[in-house]
Amino acid sequence: MGAKRFLTTTTLILLLVSASTEKPPEEPFHLGREKLTHLRFYWHDIFTGPNPTLVQVASAASTNTSKTNFGAVMVIDDPLTEHPELTSKLIGRAQGQYIYASSKDAIGLAMAMNFVFVEGKYNGSTLMVMGRNSPLLRVREMAVVGGSGQFRFARGYAQASTYNFDNVTLNANVEYNVFVLHY
Repeated sequence: MGAKRFLTTTTLILLLVSASTEKPPEEPFHLGREKLTHLRFYWHDIFTGPNPTLVQVASAASTNTSKTNFGAVMVIDDPLTEHPELTSKLIGRAQGQYIYASSKDAIGLAMAMNFVFVEGKYNGSTLMVMGRNSPLLRVREMAVVGGSGQFRFARGYAQASTYNFDNVTLNANVEYNVFVLHY
């Protein structure tokens, strides 16, 4: 019993000594000055046609009879463009999902999506946006909860305003104004 305690104590001391002599890991980046960036672009949710950008992946038994599509889960890979026209310059993609989360009279979406930028200064960077989206309101606000690349430590908000919605095809074009603090 005494020898076992000695070996355990010796092992613990060796572990503590070796842990204290290791060099701390190098910092992977240096924080610069925090800045505020305003981004404006257009989100295209294309439900119909040869190349839809969203697909319903789940629903509840009662979803089809619900006034608000309650329980439907949509996965998106929507283009983000510089101007309202789908043919304008592609600056990124909105990838993620939204869930029809309101069982009452008004549609309420629970959104979780990454804005993945593929052009210009922010090419390869992302912003994570989460929050409630009530598409029948003129302006909706969701939180920017993080980012990567040029948007490390990002925080802020995104305002969405419907630019165009087609009641027949269900295709939507939404203007996004994103205000983000980052380093």
